[in-house]
Amino acid sequence: MSRILVTSALPYANGYLHLGHCAGAYLPADIYSRHKRLLGKELLYVCGSDEHGVAITIAAEQEGVKPKQIIDKYHEANKSAFEKFGMSFDIYSRTSKLIHHETAKAFFVDFLKKGLLIEKKEEQFFDPKKNIFLPDRYVEGVCPNCGADGARGDQCDSCGAYYNQLELKNPKSRVSGETPIVKKTTHWYMQFDKFQSFLEEYIESHAGDWKDNVLQQTRSWLKQGLAERAITRDLSWGISIGDVEDIPKASSNGKVLYVWFEAVLGYISATKELMNKLDLENKAKASDWKKWWQSKDTNYIAFIGKDNIVFHTLIFPALLNARGENYILPKNVPANEFLNLEGQKFSKSRNWTIDLQDFIHDFPEPHFIDALRYALAMNFPETRDSDFTWKDFQQRNNNELSAIYGNFVNRTMTFLHKNFDGKVPELSEKYNSLPQDWKNLVDSYKSNDNIEELEKSFADKYSENDLVLIRSLYNGIDKISDLYGRYRFRDGITQTMNIARAANKYFNDEEPWKSLKSDNDTTAKTLYVCMQLVRSLAVVFAPILPFTSERIFNLLNEKAELGTKNHGNKSINYWQDAALPLLEQAKQVNTPELLFTRIEDKTVEDQHSKLGSSEEPEEELITIDDFMNIKLRTAIIVEAEKVKKSKKLLRLQVDLGKEKRQILAGISQQYQPEDLIGKTVVVVANLKPAKLMGLESQGMLLAANTEDGKLSIATFESEDIGPGAEVR
Repeated sequence: MSRILVTSALPYANGYLHLGHCAGAYLPADIYSRHKRLLGKELLYVCGSDEHGVAITIAAEQEGVKPKQIIDKYHEANKSAFEKFGMSFDIYSRTSKLIHHETAKAFFVDFLKKGLLIEKKEEQFFDPKKNIFLPDRYVEGVCPNCGADGARGDQCDSCGAYYNQLELKNPKSRVSGETPIVKKTTHWYMQFDKFQSFLEEYIESHAGDWKDNVLQQTRSWLKQGLAERAITRDLSWGISIGDVEDIPKASSNGKVLYVWFEAVLGYISATKELMNKLDLENKAKASDWKKWWQSKDTNYIAFIGKDNIVFHTLIFPALLNARGENYILPKNVPANEFLNLEGQKFSKSRNWTIDLQDFIHDFPEPHFIDALRYALAMNFPETRDSDFTWKDFQQRNNNELSAIYGNFVNRTMTFLHKNFDGKVPELSEKYNSLPQDWKNLVDSYKSNDNIEELEKSFADKYSENDLVLIRSLYNGIDKISDLYGRYRFRDGITQTMNIARAANKYFNDEEPWKSLKSDNDTTAKTLYVCMQLVRSLAVVFAPILPFTSERIFNLLNEKAELGTKNHGNKSINYWQDAALPLLEQAKQVNTPELLFTRIEDKTVEDQHSKLGSSEEPEEELITIDDFMNIKLRTAIIVEAEKVKKSKKLLRLQVDLGKEKRQILAGISQQYQPEDLIGKTVVVVANLKPAKLMGLESQGMLLAANTEDGKLSIATFESEDIGPGAEVR
């Protein structure tokens, strides 16, 4: 593997980053990138702000400013917070830049010429008062599936259902508050259905190495079947296609590229931008962006949260494949689940959140930034949702970073300054071959040759404690690399701390404070070994605790090796070299200082008190009389078919015993029509009829929804329950 390309999902520039974002797509990628750079790999880490789309315009309207002011405000704030958080992006760009507009439009034009885009006239809500078409997030109303009020134009947050905005009941414009009218407009659709077979083959080729959550969500979409998807929107803010040749101006006027289509292309445009900059500095060629995106020698790793999975496993790969030109596809998409806060989901509306910039304001010292990185990393939601708590942050800082890692470094260097004038001990004649013997032992581990014999002679010459520590260091470094390479960061960091634990145990078992009185040669050997471990730990902790590692390297008067950005240049393998004794004898080191400050209970209490309510707003309670007014009946599905032009709706004919009815249900993404025939379900039998997609629905089907939006209809398995039975 000659080079590695790493990206993190582009955060929207419409708000401040919170700790959940950091744990999802950014800190894992930074740890991975720093580690690979320390291994000497050629790596480029690309990210930037996503600055188009409805989310930006809504934020601008809420704050009474122009979209440009919004993106400038949040881009600069988040970029600054990332820098203080220790992120090692090679570039942090913006999708509002000209180079991105040009790149995205080039993809659009290419697809247009290849016949992959279809121009369609369609009906859409229009706000006559504001004289604008209403994108999905600009309209809300009553969900056509569950009846919840406040549903968005494309998805209901209450039941998770997706639908066409025209299916909304009682729609209202979020811009003016008025009821919109329906008006025809033109949009361009990408024929993603043409890439179904290609994507199925691509996904299954990674069945053995991708995370299960990534595979399952992606397979679910493929099972439903990919469909044509609009890639333009009627908006005043975004990448305009009004100047694209070969399409009528009357149709393209006021049209921009849909943000989900162009945002992922920001990874490519940011790489181009960086190479252009390095070209001006004579550090690279502008055309070098191609070796990162169009070379089979590049492995591309896309770090994201679970809400972005299909855009990076299906949509982006389809775009890259459609463009051709040898564009590479993601080698892995190690998506994380969600991080919660004190047992609850992050919520800005309830002030149940910790923004990254607020944490940095309250804890500006670098060691606290590292403590946050460590606490988040030890709680990464790698396989399931996890939780950040202030108490855990305190305990990680006090009981692990301070009591284990910081304690070893401090006690070693304090002892050194007190008894060896602050210099790495010079080994006596008895032990002067230790550096070479140490290297020989490590070489035997690497080659897996003559290990048992070498270990025995080594332990006889020095001590069993020396052997155990060197073995623990080498094995630990090797295991951490393997775990990071498989995106098991929590396990890798645990292994890192285990090396610090082994170092502490070595210090305790060797008892240099005792041997100092009778055996100075052995004491010097012990402190020589401990000082080598101080340096080694600075290397292996660097991906997680870069600020602390930099302080240690400064204490050692050594050049800091932290895996920081180097624009894709290779270096020596500092990682594996950390298994060797590289500190020179008699080297003067600086006066030790505490690496970590304890966090007191009062600090935790103060931070917790800043949070808002941990409870969702109370739902209005109903009386038993209200409930008795709802008539729930069993029904048997006798016919089922998909509703034309709807991605979500199924038309069901149900038998309620005394009558048959037609019910429309938004369950086509979860159920095939033929699988429903004969099932006994529960329906609301006294609901007023409603029209959806021009068809009348005479009731509602009961279903449960999971956190990821999947629906499961309520059914009866008992043969004793026939149609028309009352459900209470």
